[in-house]
Amino acid sequence: MKKNSFFKWSLATLAALALLWLVFSVYRQGQPLWALGLLTLGGLGLYVYVSARTLAWRYLFPGVAAMLVFVAFPLLYTMQIGFTNYSSSNLLSQQRARGYLLDQAEVDEAQALQFSMHRDGTQWRLLLTPSDAAGSKVRFVSPPVALNDATTAPLIAMQVLPPDAPDLGEALPLKQVLAQRDALRALKLSLPDQRQLIYSGVREFAPFDPVWQALPDGSLTQRATGNVFRPNTDTGFFEDAQGQRLQPGFKVNVGWHNYVRIFGDPDMRGPFVSIFIWTVAFAALTVLFSTAIGMTLAVVLNWEALRFRTLYRTLLFLPYAVPGFISILVFKGLFNQNFGEINAVLNALFGIKPAWFADATLARSMILIVNTWLGYPYIMVICTGLIKAIPGDLYEASAIAGAGPLTNFWRITAPLIARPLTPLLISAFAFNFNNFVLISLLTDGRPDYLNTKLPAGTTDILVSYTYRIAFTDAGANFGLAAAISTVIFFLVALLSIVNLKFTRTQGNTNR
Repeated sequence: MKKNSFFKWSLATLAALALLWLVFSVYRQGQPLWALGLLTLGGLGLYVYVSARTLAWRYLFPGVAAMLVFVAFPLLYTMQIGFTNYSSSNLLSQQRARGYLLDQAEVDEAQALQFSMHRDGTQWRLLLTPSDAAGSKVRFVSPPVALNDATTAPLIAMQVLPPDAPDLGEALPLKQVLAQRDALRALKLSLPDQRQLIYSGVREFAPFDPVWQALPDGSLTQRATGNVFRPNTDTGFFEDAQGQRLQPGFKVNVGWHNYVRIFGDPDMRGPFVSIFIWTVAFAALTVLFSTAIGMTLAVVLNWEALRFRTLYRTLLFLPYAVPGFISILVFKGLFNQNFGEINAVLNALFGIKPAWFADATLARSMILIVNTWLGYPYIMVICTGLIKAIPGDLYEASAIAGAGPLTNFWRITAPLIARPLTPLLISAFAFNFNNFVLISLLTDGRPDYLNTKLPAGTTDILVSYTYRIAFTDAGANFGLAAAISTVIFFLVALLSIVNLKFTRTQGNTNR
């Protein structure tokens, strides 16, 4: 017993030390909130698995922790980004953007000095030699420098090397100099005449003149013109009095600006509303067509007198068995205007070659055709199982009464499978509401709307529209994309709530 207790506390101590080391490492990287969250979650995990009072939670904690890390945190983080101007032009913090601008310099290559590296024990000395064109024979040498830790002393005071100074030894070969390139870039060399040099080439250090000068109030002055740029916390850029902006910008909180832009900017509201309506129509029509075809096939294949029913059922299920992305790419080739088999048949029969990918109506029709083809086998299989559960004596009684197949369907089959099928149809609607793969592989959202501020396609659904804003041809506007993603989340969450309430109501009715 004592041995098990010793092993338990030893393991807990090691885990606690590892957690503290990880938290401290994250904190040193300048991420105190991440460090606090990691400490909280890790400490809670240690308490759950060490304390004797939390035995039941040991089975629940992994699932709860995974939900927090992989569901709650991405959701909250996305919502937080939606209140910022985070984009490709506003990636950095204000401090890092200011530091980036202050590092900008104009390098004077005409006064560049050649350098060589010489070993001094475990450290190195840098020897600067003027080029032949400079006419000067004065050489400069650095004190011993530890290049593997160059950031601890980036400004190196160079000294004049006397003519009678002892030999520094053999210079480091070029290949080994290039291996130290990152450390050399971190150095700044100061000559006795106060000139500062930076690494400017494979074998050169050159004087540089900073483009910007920092002022005590946080603004920047352009040394060449004297123009002052101040940080604008409303737009996330350093701006002068005329509104001229410097790149890169910095990330700031813009409040509800992205949401106001979605619903208030007429140039963006128009495409957004159109895409939203098409998204709802696409999901609803897909479910409608898939259900109509799938249910019809299920009823037909349930006919006892039909020969080879098993073969037909197997063949009709194949679209669901083939990976979706393969079927989509096959259809993309089939619908090709010039070389596709579908247009070849239409041209032979009717003399037409529809522009499936160039016309908005045809592109949407093509998407519905492909998605219905991918979706009907699932509905067919579900309906087949539900039909099998219907008591056969109901159909026998209907036959005695002289009812036909249509009457059996509308009076017996449809009412009895509608309730258990409805939650599945709601789930299918929610899935197609975010069916990114189909849109991305088949049309990529195109053809596009004309004269829009942000690229928007007539076949885009909300999720593909968001992807284009965030990652493709809209300037990587992560803040706006995060706001749209938040709207999509609440729409899908609303559908889930409706589904749960319907399922609960159905369960109470069945009781």
